[in-house]
Amino acid sequence: MDIETGTPRTFRRTALVLTAAVALTGTGVAAAAGTRDAHRVNDTLQREVAERVIAAGPPGYLARIDDGRRVHTLAEGVADRRTGRPIKAGDQFEAGSNTKTFTAVLVLQQVDRGRLKLDAPVERYLPGVVPNGRNITVRMLLNHTSGLFSYTGAPDFFTDMENDPQHVHTDAELLGIAFAQEPYFAPGAGWKYSNTNYTLLGMILRKQTGKSMPALVRERITGPLGLRHTYYADPRATGTGPGYARGYAIKYGSGTPEYTDTSDWPIGGWGGAAGAMITTASDLSRFFSAVMRAELFSPAQLAQMKTTVGLPADFPLRGGYGLGLFRTDSPCGSVWGHGGDTMGHHSTAVASEDGRRTAVTDATGEPNDRDENPGVERYYQTIVFGADTVNICQMFGKPVPAEVLANLRGTTPGTGAR
Repeated sequence: MDIETGTPRTFRRTALVLTAAVALTGTGVAAAAGTRDAHRVNDTLQREVAERVIAAGPPGYLARIDDGRRVHTLAEGVADRRTGRPIKAGDQFEAGSNTKTFTAVLVLQQVDRGRLKLDAPVERYLPGVVPNGRNITVRMLLNHTSGLFSYTGAPDFFTDMENDPQHVHTDAELLGIAFAQEPYFAPGAGWKYSNTNYTLLGMILRKQTGKSMPALVRERITGPLGLRHTYYADPRATGTGPGYARGYAIKYGSGTPEYTDTSDWPIGGWGGAAGAMITTASDLSRFFSAVMRAELFSPAQLAQMKTTVGLPADFPLRGGYGLGLFRTDSPCGSVWGHGGDTMGHHSTAVASEDGRRTAVTDATGEPNDRDENPGVERYYQTIVFGADTVNICQMFGKPVPAEVLANLRGTTPGTGAR
């Protein structure tokens, strides 16, 4: 999920939401960390990553890295601040916008069945629902070129949620919020991430199949792939006992982080087809590997999914966005995947182009301040511009550039990197 209101803080948070791992533009000098065994994940470095993520605020952090030969897992911190239960690498968590890739898979399956056409207007499938729907195509919804305003960008959306956290939004409510605002641009005239696009895709799927999103995910994705710990929250996570990593909204403004447990908030009641999945690192790894191997749809649809559009010049990411799938050109290689943010989690999931290598992480805290402050800055620097990119390099068995380690450690590039 994302927040887009144009402030510096929300711009950074949008980047956090979108990126499976943020690519730094510099190449730098390769640091010694990560070079000890080019074919083995550096456990010492991964433990440092986990410790620094925890120090930045999230109560817990888990990671699963498959380098194509071995699987490395790690968990640090607690899954529940109240009980002190340690987090485990196999715990379930809210996957946020990683859900978009699940929704895109379901849409592409409909294309394979001849029920949907990517370049057909939305008006054909949802008559009278979308303003200017005759000029917005299904493809534009999938790749965020529709120009439709994202309901999460409304000025009071998250303030209203905090005031009434148990409210379950209907699709009509979310669309009402979105359509009350002017579009970002004319259909096809630009790129702007918008959760509204995926709300509409979920509506199309339900109308065409007569089935709910939880049922479609279960029957067409998690069942065939054997993902036993992944499901679509409708509207809340149901497995919030042992084995579930609780999520926390963090306010840093007072100098001492303040935590709000958001685990029982109805993620399905505002994230929906854009962000309602609950999963584990292992299941998410299996899913993205299957996507890259076209196990869930035809190779023709994978080619469509990987057809990307360019990102704005000022966007802090090199790569492109396809159909529910990001290509990130990191310092250690290009990866495919997505990222996800809820009110209490930041997760990333990436895979190599052949699907053999994957890296999945979850941090159980998300900044919830209204303004920038040192705590928020440290969170983004450590997790987005440090840990996420380190994990990609570890996945590929490549040296971690000095700039990346400097961002992780909060040091000047070229110092503290060895």
